[in-house]
Amino acid sequence: MTQAQAELKLFTFDEFIEWYPENSEVRYELHNGVIVEIPKPTGKLKFFQPFLTLLSTDLC
Repeated sequence: MTQAQAELKLFTFDEFIEWYPENSEVRYELHNGVIVEIPKPTGKLKFFQPFLTLLSTDLC
């Protein structure tokens, strides 16, 4: 017996930006057209996250 695999919709960057919920507690990234939920940083990483976010926005 074979299982039908759900067809995955690939998003463009513009579609992702339009889809992205405002003021969301959850972070998302677009990986090769697939929207991926990103877990909140834990442990030592949570102290670096604000710096990395600031650094990445300065580069854009």
